[in-house]
Amino acid sequence: MKKIIFIFILILLIAGIIVTIKMTGNTIKNSESNKVKLETTAGDIVIELYPSKAPITVANFKKYVKEGFYDNTIFHRIIAGFMVQGGGIDASGEEKETYAPIKLESKNGLSNKKGTVAMARTNVPDSATAQFFINVADNTFLDYGTRDDGYAVFGKVIQGYDIVEKMSKVKTNSNDEPLSQIKIVKASFI
Repeated sequence: MKKIIFIFILILLIAGIIVTIKMTGNTIKNSESNKVKLETTAGDIVIELYPSKAPITVANFKKYVKEGFYDNTIFHRIIAGFMVQGGGIDASGEEKETYAPIKLESKNGLSNKKGTVAMARTNVPDSATAQFFINVADNTFLDYGTRDDGYAVFGKVIQGYDIVEKMSKVKTNSNDEPLSQIKIVKASFI
């Protein structure tokens, strides 16, 4: 009888170790994924990232996703026929503290076409931190060399573009802020 109990406990212990290893492996694999799901109050959006074209920008974006930075932020700037911007303002309207700005990677051969995702920045080329925008039109005038240093494209919406289109048509105030908040509930790797 003691032998049966010992074997039973040993089996449970081994099963627990296997489950732990699998769960740890999935966490590592998921954080290395180049697909990010934005669960928003308007619906889910899936973005495919392009690390071979924009390695610094993708690493930066992934760092913010991994740390939960984008959770409970809002799309704070929406211009119909142009883009939707989010990723740095919390639901109370306060700008979140970010890491230092990154080097601009707009010379990567990617174009600000409809459905692509690019980093927002100030007029200073190397000023992008956490905010990003999704193009809802072909905005090639934002590409490198067209008028200035351009805006670095680092991904593309591969699922949920219909959600982005709906978002781009919401009513906004004179500062392009949506009258009804659209929140990123959670950003996660898939």
